[in-house]
Amino acid sequence: MTITRPSPLRRWILALTLGALAAPFAAGAAEVELLNVSYDVARELYKDINPAFIADYKQKTGETVVVKQSHGGSSKQARSVADGLEASVVTMNQANDIDMLADRGLVAADWAKKFPNNAAPYYSTMVFLVRKGNPKQIKNWDDLARPGVKVVIPNPKTAGNGRYTYLAAWGSVLKKKGGTEAQARELVGKIFKNVPVLDAGGRAATTTFTQRQIGDALVTFENEVQLVRAEFGDNFEVVYPPTSILAESPVAVVDKVVDKRNIRKEATAYLNFLYSEAGQEIGAKHFMRVRSAAVAKKYAANYKPIALFTVDELFGGWKAAQKKHFDDGGEFDKIYQSK
Repeated sequence: MTITRPSPLRRWILALTLGALAAPFAAGAAEVELLNVSYDVARELYKDINPAFIADYKQKTGETVVVKQSHGGSSKQARSVADGLEASVVTMNQANDIDMLADRGLVAADWAKKFPNNAAPYYSTMVFLVRKGNPKQIKNWDDLARPGVKVVIPNPKTAGNGRYTYLAAWGSVLKKKGGTEAQARELVGKIFKNVPVLDAGGRAATTTFTQRQIGDALVTFENEVQLVRAEFGDNFEVVYPPTSILAESPVAVVDKVVDKRNIRKEATAYLNFLYSEAGQEIGAKHFMRVRSAAVAKKYAANYKPIALFTVDELFGGWKAAQKKHFDDGGEFDKIYQSK
């Protein structure tokens, strides 16, 4: 039998046709990569969120998404994004850091309206972690200012964790009947005189307290202290002060990056997943306070009632708080330099 081989021209046309037919399949099989730039004590939360989202998105769309994480002090992370780190989304622990990215044109000016609840799917508060038996009998913010008490707090200049702690202590005075700004400044000054080391981020502060055995109390997010208790058992105790601050964890799509890479759909779906029942359940398991009433009720035992005030309520919002307290030459610099 004679086999007729196609001419070089026909072979070229055949290859071109097969290539054109295969192109859509190859494009469909390509992975989309997202980078979530986040604060440091959210590391474990997003290690669980990411595979759950990937599986959910795959089941709904047939598309494969890879999610990478970057963690550090919240403000340090925000500055990295501003300096060129190509985050697809940012999941921070305070609105101020995302506002800074909005001012740089990386995030929409109205980013807080893009998702429900001021674009904050989770929130937490600041509480105390003390050593077993609470030997210094620390129960309230005033106790952190007593002579001889050593307090571990991350640097408010680099960590949202530290800023929330500072504002929580300041606000605890203003919430008292007759409490004044002068009295608040005095209390915060005394507390920071008791801080032996200012770590750059919340996770570093946790390491200082739990592993380096420095300090009598660690002030950090409620979800962080619960994770420490889960890891170290009865070596530590959690103390809830009578009042504290509501600490939202806002999120945003980094418009400049997602539009350049044509991944807005996937990035938006990732943040929407945080509001889903599955995403809320994962947040609750990590001791975040969640927006879903059903999930919050299911995990109610995780959360001790505490009187919370907001940054808007006592400080006029994050921009005003940043300018007065944390900008160079602000109240924190004056307090810490006097130390």
